[in-house]
Amino acid sequence: MRKAVFIYSPELEKYSYPSDCPFNTSRAGKTRKILDSMGLLSGGNRSETAPTPAQRVVLKKFHSARYLHALKTAAKGRWNAEALNMGIGTPDCPIFKDMYDYPVLACGATLTAAKLILSGAADVAFNPSGGFHHAGPELAAGFCYINDVALACMILAEAGKRVLYLDVDVHHGDGVANAFYDRNDVMTISFHQNGRTLFPGTGFEDEIGAGEGKGHCVNVPLPIGTYDQAYIKAFETIALPLLAAYNPDVIVFELGADGLAGDPLAHLRLTNNTYADIIEHLLSFDKPILATGGGGYNIDNTIKAWALAWSTLAGSDANRKNQLRDKALVVSSQQRDTVTAAIEATIEAVKKNIFGIHSL
Repeated sequence: MRKAVFIYSPELEKYSYPSDCPFNTSRAGKTRKILDSMGLLSGGNRSETAPTPAQRVVLKKFHSARYLHALKTAAKGRWNAEALNMGIGTPDCPIFKDMYDYPVLACGATLTAAKLILSGAADVAFNPSGGFHHAGPELAAGFCYINDVALACMILAEAGKRVLYLDVDVHHGDGVANAFYDRNDVMTISFHQNGRTLFPGTGFEDEIGAGEGKGHCVNVPLPIGTYDQAYIKAFETIALPLLAAYNPDVIVFELGADGLAGDPLAHLRLTNNTYADIIEHLLSFDKPILATGGGGYNIDNTIKAWALAWSTLAGSDANRKNQLRDKALVVSSQQRDTVTAAIEATIEAVKKNIFGIHSL
């Protein structure tokens, strides 16, 4: 049986973004509450581990000392134009007292997961408080101050692992893609709403990496209205062959749930069944999986999706998984025609740009 570790601490509940910010830190605790009530956090090789805050020396593997200082200083109420140029104090990255301590602990949770996987103590590890994929070395963006997933990929790669980073957040995983754009020891694959219609406005089919990284940055922009069957077709046609060809040692999976129908910040039409199906595919490769949360601004839908994701990762029975599954959504003929045409074009573009590099 897979050794599955859920990364969580009540310490994470002490922190919050401003009340008018869409990003809600309570989602991890609410997910845990559902799982605990269903008996899905213990037994069958399932366990919990509390994180420790990420050390500054580790944060500096990706973020500059100047940026970390600006973050910490802003959290204390001291802020200047240099910080604003780093994205600190913008509408999507506001200044608040927890803006340093919370991401440092949330990042520590993802790094705890990475250590458990490297030591063999976990086959799958899930940190619902992670997934801050927009942050850059000196940039706060999209509610993200410290890029835990980029750091996890770096640490796994430093340990000699080939890393496959899969991002299904509705927003392009730009911070991680940029971090490894010229490297081939980390392949990044991002499925996201087309950047022409959604922040951050990047992640197109011709962004494929450079130098040694050419062909190792894969972007799959999706049209408004993308539904389960269309999404899974794109995933199975693009991600599965690349996963097999790249043959990673470990998979880092950013599971933003803002692609779900009803999310207030985006326009896809998925149910949580899509995420469960993707996880089943990933498990079939028999590789360690480090999963994180990410976006997801309809709170009830998000915590239900993450609970289903954990129950799938941890190998719970079908009855309990079925309790968490969404009902299928009706797809109109117009939606089907529009989405199908756009996704077919994207699939062909990705195949043309990427597949030959991997002898596919």
